[in-house]
Amino acid sequence: MQEFQEQTIKVVVDESKCTTCKSKACIAACKTFARGMLTLKDGVYPVVEGDPKRLGTECLACEYECFFRGNKAITIEAPVPGLDEYRKKIGIS
Repeated sequence: MQEFQEQTIKVVVDESKCTTCKSKACIAACKTFARGMLTLKDGVYPVVEGDPKRLGTECLACEYECFFRGNKAITIEAPVPGLDEYRKKIGIS
C-alpha cells in the first residue's frame, strides 16, 4: 500500500492491484488532467515524482480513470470539515 498527501486529500494506491492492470489509466490521466507527477515504477506501479503537496492539483483524475479503466487500485480520501457534526445534527450517523 502506498499513500501520499496533497494539499487537502490523501491518495492511497493498492499496489497489489496494479500488477495485473493493463491500461495504466492513472498515469495517462495525471499527464492529461494534472501535472504528470505520477509515473510508473518498474513499468507496473504508479509512484509520485516530486512533492505532491506542491505539484498535486487535487483533480481526482487518477482515481476516476483507475476505477473505470484500471483495476480500482486508487482511493482518494477527501475529508470534509464539519461533516460529522452536521450528520449528527440532522440525524444521520
